[in-house]
Amino acid sequence: MNQPSPVALITGAGSGIGRATALALAADGVTVGALGRTRTEVEEVADEIVGAGGQAIALEADVSDELQMRNAVRDLVLKFGHLDIVVANAGINGVWAPIDDLKPFEWDETIAVNLRGTFLTLHLTVPYLKQRGGGAIVVVSSINGTRTFTTPGATAYTATKAAQVAIVQQLALELGKHHIRVNAVCPGAIETNISDNTKLRHEEETAIPVEWPKGQVPITDGQPGRSEDVAELIRFLVSERARHVTGSPVWIDGGQGLLR
Repeated sequence: MNQPSPVALITGAGSGIGRATALALAADGVTVGALGRTRTEVEEVADEIVGAGGQAIALEADVSDELQMRNAVRDLVLKFGHLDIVVANAGINGVWAPIDDLKPFEWDETIAVNLRGTFLTLHLTVPYLKQRGGGAIVVVSSINGTRTFTTPGATAYTATKAAQVAIVQQLALELGKHHIRVNAVCPGAIETNISDNTKLRHEEETAIPVEWPKGQVPITDGQPGRSEDVAELIRFLVSERARHVTGSPVWIDGGQGLLR
């Protein structure tokens, strides 16, 4: 009897790393729940997967909203029967500003999407992984807050990214007995549209007075990485090939974090 294909939930799947990951996993025969705040984007991703012969569903939800997320995860499991893989990718850069200029509501928005969103994603999906007797989780963090601290004014953002790695390492132990692996990927400069939700204010007050080499990415002569590069790493981490890898942050930045 044929085994049912693995089912993955990917947040922030409408563009960038999330979209690339959805397409990469679908190419491996994984059924994809493509979740995002913009329905047209996730529908396009799901349609592309189905058009290529795969299985997918578009899920519209704000990762910081408990009810929306609860309903989305429920819809995914009702349609496909189970859940095996979770990629907590959704995030924003938010406002980057000096700490005495950063408004409390701006701090709260970044924390809500990046940190509460990660919590809700895992809180609501882990019970289904436990039911399956195992699974794989990947949280998309960043070099900011884990390897580098020179991004001007990015206090809220770096706090969420450092916290995500701490969550991964905590849960790797907590969930190990359930055969659930938990890892983090920490990208550097990647060609995505996350800059669309970035607001930089008074950079001159927080910038580090160092002249970096042009582009700042040694391995690619300064060019940023691609979303597909990160997707390939996630593809490995959720596969059986990474069966002995858990609790590990993996930096994928072309050496950028070492320079900065």
